[in-house]
Amino acid sequence: MSTVEFATAHPPSSSAGHAATYYAATAKGAFERPVLNEHLTADICVIGAGFTGISAALELAERGYSVVVLEAMRIGFGASGRNGGQIVNGYSRDLDVIEKRYGAKAAKALGAMAGEGADIIRGRIAQYGIDCDLVPGGFFAAFTDKQLRELDEQQRIWERHGHGGLERIDRAGLPDIVASDRYVGGLVDHKGGHIHPLSLVLGEAAAVEKHGGRIFERSPVLSVEQGAKPVVRTQHGAVTCTYLLVCGNAYIGDLLPEIGGKMMPVSSQVIATEPLDEAVIRDLLPANYCVEDMNYILDYYRRTADNRLLFGGGIVYGGGDPASIEAKIRPSLARTFPQLANIRFDYAWSGNFALTLTRIPHVGRLSPSIYFSHGDSGHGVTTTHLLGKILGEAVAGQAERFDVWSSLPYYPFPGGKTFRVPLTVLGAWWYGLRDKFGL
Repeated sequence: MSTVEFATAHPPSSSAGHAATYYAATAKGAFERPVLNEHLTADICVIGAGFTGISAALELAERGYSVVVLEAMRIGFGASGRNGGQIVNGYSRDLDVIEKRYGAKAAKALGAMAGEGADIIRGRIAQYGIDCDLVPGGFFAAFTDKQLRELDEQQRIWERHGHGGLERIDRAGLPDIVASDRYVGGLVDHKGGHIHPLSLVLGEAAAVEKHGGRIFERSPVLSVEQGAKPVVRTQHGAVTCTYLLVCGNAYIGDLLPEIGGKMMPVSSQVIATEPLDEAVIRDLLPANYCVEDMNYILDYYRRTADNRLLFGGGIVYGGGDPASIEAKIRPSLARTFPQLANIRFDYAWSGNFALTLTRIPHVGRLSPSIYFSHGDSGHGVTTTHLLGKILGEAVAGQAERFDVWSSLPYYPFPGGKTFRVPLTVLGAWWYGLRDKFGL
């Protein structure tokens, strides 16, 4: 088994401050923004320059608000710039689960929004000419007949909520999508797809600036004064604002414990192989769809624009890097594509996403002037875009959709910070056993 190797080419200086990912080395439109070193006044201050914060900032900048975004590191430093790059519609919990848990009215409202995040992404790419390697189509791969029946039921539910574009694939149709004998079939989402996520968020950030918004990097927030007009302080500056949007997600830390206490950071691991011969990568994934499997702890993968296989999976509850990213990823990759068992990894990285106890995003207000959204629970590429837009709508006085989300009950993890990780690991172990034995 070969060791993880990183690309010998040095990433451009504009990637300094990002994790050493494939995305940081290949991002388009990356350049450093200034550090905040003055006291500003703005209509809106946003904490966090990931998908949620930038989506909200763009929504409000387009409406004519003065917007300041504060980022502790670099735009897209967290999950927004490290994820698998898959446009997956819906939420981390299926619409039938949402209906059983929250009732038919909430399920109808959330169901109506379930495909909107992907539409927002495609719309902004088209409107602002964002070069982020957009490719249409996603595939949910089933290992067992039971998982295939679950996909059939999900297709019926989605179509009941008015969402089309789904196509059932049996075993005979698999070679047209993925060259692996692990699966028995699956479901194509023609409204899904994949992108270079860091290039996407950088392009959206540039759109914020085009509308007059200001973005400051390497400006971690040290304190928030929660008055009628919040004051957000950094080491060298401050922002006084009419509305504050807190969008730090898994990287918010202890800045606002009333938010952070209802989520837990969880890391996922991703690798990018050396470039493959075009014929080889085309044979592995002929349709060029992104793929994710149906297991509770799932694997996900896709082709990149330069013919690498980007493969992710393996989680660490509580966040942080595992002892070996390769040890987490290579066995699953080898089972999926045995011909790549010894392929070289040019990039390997880890990144945190925010998990809630309900696996549903946590959205709300801390005061009439402070709004927040976090906890997309591994389904963030599309959901962050939707919820960023909804935060912007609420600030602009259109709070109906925000109120749907903020009315959902949310709870802290049992056991607090001390026991939330072992209790969650125990639950994941149980669901992993169910997947292993096909229960």
